Amino acid sequence: MRKIWLAALLTLAVACGETPSDTTASAPSAPPTHTPAPPPASTTPGAPGPASAPAPAPSLVTPAGHTVRTRKVRWLDATPSADGRSLEIVWWSGVEPCNVLDRVEVAETPKTVTVTLYEGTDPRSPDVACIDIALKKRTAVALKAPLDGRKVVDGAAG
Repeated sequence: MRKIWLAALLTLAVACGETPSDTTASAPSAPPTHTPAPPPASTTPGAPGPASAPAPAPSLVTPAGHTVRTRKVRWLDATPSADGRSLEIVWWSGVEPCNVLDRVEVAETPKTVTVTLYEGTDPRSPDVACIDIALKKRTAVALKAPLDGRKVVDGAAG
């Protein structure tokens, strides 16, 4: 009976990845304590990471033009320059050649500035497969007149 008990204990210890410290013990010892490892830092652009690591700046892109399957893209933020003569537009996008900034259209009135971003696929790679990952991008937009308190509107929003 003792041999069966020791064989069972040895099998249990091997199955758990540990060897028993005393093979003559009649009862299994308490399970070892386990401290889980901290979760890995986030690798999603713009997602919060460790407190000491600043978020990466959005990639600066310029309109390429002549994309295929062009569509309007909503943006997140429009920050005016110090003199109010340009805007920095930030939006979520994907990787190139699947998500290329085609053009930026700006419509200015005395009360509003409407900025519409258009993205499409690079025509040299119309059928390429791209990974599905979000990237923050930014572009600079020149204004005809200083912003001077006008409201900035997303042309793709509605």
